[in-house]
Amino acid sequence: QVHLAESGGGSVQIGGSLKLSCAASGYPSSSYCLGWFRQTPGKEREGVAVIEHDGRTDYGDSVKGRFTISQDYAKTTLYLQMDSLKPEDTATYYCVADFPVSPCCYGDAPPSCFNHWGQGTQVTVPS
Repeated sequence: QVHLAESGGGSVQIGGSLKLSCAASGYPSSSYCLGWFRQTPGKEREGVAVIEHDGRTDYGDSVKGRFTISQDYAKTTLYLQMDSLKPEDTATYYCVADFPVSPCCYGDAPPSCFNHWGQGTQVTVPS
C-alpha cells in the first residue's frame, strides 16, 4: 500500500526559502514517478515538479529555476526545495506517486495522471 506523508510547510517571507519533505513508501523502486502538486482555493491543482526512478526531473513553468525536487539515497523521502518564494506560491502542496512510470511524468502534468496523493501541507508567503 502506497503511503505519502508531507511535512515542512509554514509561513515564509517573500524571497525566502522552505523545504518540504514527503515520507514515501509502498511503491516499486524499479519504475515510478513521484512529484509535487499544489492547489489554492478555487483553482485546479497545478503540477509543480516530478522525479523519475532514473533521476530525471522536470518542473512546471512557474517554478523553473526556483524549486528543486530530489530524493534521499534510500528513496524513502521526497523533497522540494523552494527558493525565491513569491506570494503566488501560497498553496497547499501535495506529494504524489504513479507507477509504473508513464509519459505523464512531466512537470505540469494533469492531476489525473497520479493515483496516489498525500494529505497536503500548507505553504504561505504573505504579500
